[in-house]
Amino acid sequence: MQTLIEKLNNSKIKAYFAYNEYGLLVERLEALGVETYRIEMRNPFDIKAVLSLVKLCKKLDIDLIHTQFLRENYIAMLSRIINPKVKVMYTNHFILENNLPIRLANRIITPLESNIIAVCNRGREMMISNGISPKKIKVIFNGVDVKYWSEPVESTVRKEFKIDDDAFVMLCASRFAHDKGHKFLINALYELKKMTDRKFKCILSNDGPLLEECKKQVEDMGLSDVVIFAGFRKDIKNLIYGCDLYINSSEHEALSFLIIEVLACGVPLIATDMGGNRDIINEETGCGILVQYNDHNGLADAIIKVMGDSELRGALSQNALKTVREKFNLDKVAQETYNLYEESLNKK
Repeated sequence: MQTLIEKLNNSKIKAYFAYNEYGLLVERLEALGVETYRIEMRNPFDIKAVLSLVKLCKKLDIDLIHTQFLRENYIAMLSRIINPKVKVMYTNHFILENNLPIRLANRIITPLESNIIAVCNRGREMMISNGISPKKIKVIFNGVDVKYWSEPVESTVRKEFKIDDDAFVMLCASRFAHDKGHKFLINALYELKKMTDRKFKCILSNDGPLLEECKKQVEDMGLSDVVIFAGFRKDIKNLIYGCDLYINSSEHEALSFLIIEVLACGVPLIATDMGGNRDIINEETGCGILVQYNDHNGLADAIIKVMGDSELRGALSQNALKTVREKFNLDKVAQETYNLYEESLNKK
């Protein structure tokens, strides 16, 4: 949302931001000069929140609301009962099966939506199974600032973590949560260590509820010499340019911004064959390798393949940059989204 606002605000749109809880995104938008407003939203049918949103939209003379989550979307759609002039668009960032009450509510509420964006083709399929009309859904991939990410930085990673120049460096920067597959990745590293004599390191950067469990798993499996826990970092670009390979081990994935940023840096990628990863890595793009989730040996084999073939790494790097420029360029995504804004405003 931040990058979209940065691209469109004060040129093609005037953006305001309503939120439930103050956080990093609100802080960043305020730093950009975007007016922000807190509306407490306790559930998707919060009438108090609906009335607050109606009041805010009338005060600011809002034409269109672009929602990012189901709760906010329902509240925005209910606000149209009182203030029908405001159009509503919804972007769904998840690949989750809704329960029966929500699927029924989707059938009632979403036909009144102006447009709905899925960030990947698997997300579109899941929304249809969740009761949303396929006629309403447009697929617009996430996008990144290619110019920023493709400008190399001199990484400090090897110096900071005292990694030998001839060691092969891998990175995973996902949050330590059940669906991010860290335990699967660690098991694969255990297999990898048995398969090769080459020196390697895997940097695991972030925090989360499973961090301590993963640290114990690494210790118990005798991997403390090859796994580095880097903690939560803001210098993600520095980390990416300091690695030879990025690994996405998620059990569930829509369309990861981080994966696209990695590709824009020209770094080879291995990812699980899940959700939007298939829109990024396929025969057409040739920018990475897909592996099955929880196939420890399969992931280890893929790492060995990339580790031992410099020509393959070069090809993956070139294809990564080409793929991002053609499919996941922020300029392209912003224009496609703005076109939907205009289309939505022209609907009755």
